[in-house]
Amino acid sequence: MMMIEQLVTSFIASAAFGLIFNVPKRTLPHCGAVGMVGWLVYVIGMQLSAGAIAATLMASVAVTVISQLFAKQYKTPIIVFSVSGIIPLVPGGLAYDAMRNVVEDNYDLAVQLAVEAFMISGAIAIGLVFSEVINQIIKGRGKHAIDRYAGRSDRR
Repeated sequence: MMMIEQLVTSFIASAAFGLIFNVPKRTLPHCGAVGMVGWLVYVIGMQLSAGAIAATLMASVAVTVISQLFAKQYKTPIIVFSVSGIIPLVPGGLAYDAMRNVVEDNYDLAVQLAVEAFMISGAIAIGLVFSEVINQIIKGRGKHAIDRYAGRSDRR
């Protein structure tokens, strides 16, 4: 039962941020679905003892892949879906706890929480970029860049 509540909450949060970001009204349910799937991947990762950082990385890759599919299907920019979909993964509560511990002079705990929030934020960014790079390679657009970095060229 708790899982259903979390999924519904992540759907609502993602769709609500879609409203705040003025996404097209027809894409609001899809924005919510992207956030819900991202949260589902995160929860499954946590249940598999992957850790918060690895679970966030997996979830952000899933969010980007689904966002790419929706962007292509509905002919809208990928950012419409990815920004709204990433919202449930943002470590806002962790950052709040870090700042609260700074105010309460618990600096050791504050630094630990801040580092974890920073690493989770980095995992989100890496997941978004990694998924986009893989997508470009699959589409073939990244082939020339890979050849260039590997020292290969089309010139004979």
